[in-house]
Amino acid sequence: MITIIDYNTGNLGSIQNILKRIGEESIITSDKKLIAGAKKLILPGVGAFDTGMSNLMELDLVGILNKKVLDDKTPILGICLGMQLLSEKSEEGSLKGLGWIKGETRRFNFINTQEYKIPHMGWNFIQQKKDSRLFTAMFADARFYFDHSYFFMTADSSDILASTTYDTEFASAVEKGNIIGVQFHPEKSHKFGMKLLKNFVDFY
Repeated sequence: MITIIDYNTGNLGSIQNILKRIGEESIITSDKKLIAGAKKLILPGVGAFDTGMSNLMELDLVGILNKKVLDDKTPILGICLGMQLLSEKSEEGSLKGLGWIKGETRRFNFINTQEYKIPHMGWNFIQQKKDSRLFTAMFADARFYFDHSYFFMTADSSDILASTTYDTEFASAVEKGNIIGVQFHPEKSHKFGMKLLKNFVDFY
């Protein structure tokens, strides 16, 4: 069973629905006891960085998440804002991030604003940078749905799992041990997102 962390951001139901379509049971919860017993975690989220971190702190979830992820090595998948919260800080706000992967979240800054709009919204391709179980038997033409104005700039390039080009190249997926993040929305990416989530369920 997958535990989806509820910290009052994003459409959690859509993630639960796509997990159901691939035959995986899940719960949506902010209960620390349930999170403590989780076998796999998903940290979703849309919206502002400081709002996400503030909500996690107000719900007193940072401590249990640190234990699960850093001590127990529980697999966790951060999605969109959830990936950005893995970083140490963000240009979007003043609060510290979870800091599980070194680096910071930055805002897109384009010279050609006629062609490249903010947010980066719609379908785009990824370029895999290293081997990962997350992309096991992935479709050759895999593409994913994005909707974001900020991106995670890792301090160590070896933490970048995949990149995407939108005027500039940015990290669209990160992986460090049991910690995984994707900037795109697998729950909105049809068969490609379903395959990615299935791999997370089966191989982590």
